Amino acid sequence: MKRRNIGGGRFCAPLAGMLLALSAGGCGMSGGSATGRAATPSASATVGGRPGTASHVTAEPAAWHKWGLTPLPAAPEPPADKPIKLSATGPVPVFAHVPTSQKVVFITVDDGLEKDPRFIEMLRELKIPITMFLMNDAIKSDYGYFKALQAMGNHIQNHTLHHPAMNTIPLVRQKQEVCGDQKILTQQFGTAPFLFRPPYGAYNNNTKIAVGECGPRAIVWWRESMQVRNMQYQEPGKKLRPGDIILAHFRGPAELKGATMTKMFANLLERIREQGFAVARLEDYIQPPAGN
Repeated sequence: MKRRNIGGGRFCAPLAGMLLALSAGGCGMSGGSATGRAATPSASATVGGRPGTASHVTAEPAAWHKWGLTPLPAAPEPPADKPIKLSATGPVPVFAHVPTSQKVVFITVDDGLEKDPRFIEMLRELKIPITMFLMNDAIKSDYGYFKALQAMGNHIQNHTLHHPAMNTIPLVRQKQEVCGDQKILTQQFGTAPFLFRPPYGAYNNNTKIAVGECGPRAIVWWRESMQVRNMQYQEPGKKLRPGDIILAHFRGPAELKGATMTKMFANLLERIREQGFAVARLEDYIQPPAGN
């Protein structure tokens, strides 16, 4: 799925084809519902979901076997000198990959409608780090589900209140979407998001203004998006590269052609393993502004 420029922003599909984009899984909302369970922090958990120091820790082979998987390579220690450094002031940058020579990729999971309790179990056992870009309309039925994922050291970042295409609405509404989600996520999860992902990948200069005024200090795009069994690639070559950011969604069988969230995620891990990559925590490669 190619990036598109519409109305001064970047868009992963034409607005008229938005519903098709949703079903394709490249940039839309997820669906389904379930009730989450409480989870205890893993050995690599960190207080308040701050960047972890043990994202290079991997699960025992038996845990991978339980989920029908072959172990991924262990992620290396994250660099002490973070390749992405964010400022508390100035223009908001946009990035879709992390400049690194380490053979790692980063998994981001959007929206939050599907709340499969087995996904919590899967992440706890496999110790795979993710970054969650959460939209309040999707998560408000069960904030506790995402607190369980956060307790493992996974960060929660901003994805708007209602999932609009940001480059189709005026600045005042963009600020309502970003600031509103920022306030609720900070209250519910105890830490202020410092990253923002625009729904559908759509943004313009007003989005950068709104994001900068509401708290996050960077807009995060992606280079690959996970469907059901395979990934779609944004760049030529159709393969992973060091530092790539992968987009997935909290989705259930209705959106995944009958597959479960855990099956889709298992397929994603298998595609990553086939290309010899490890999965690292995105926030371990980012220096947030002072005070975050």
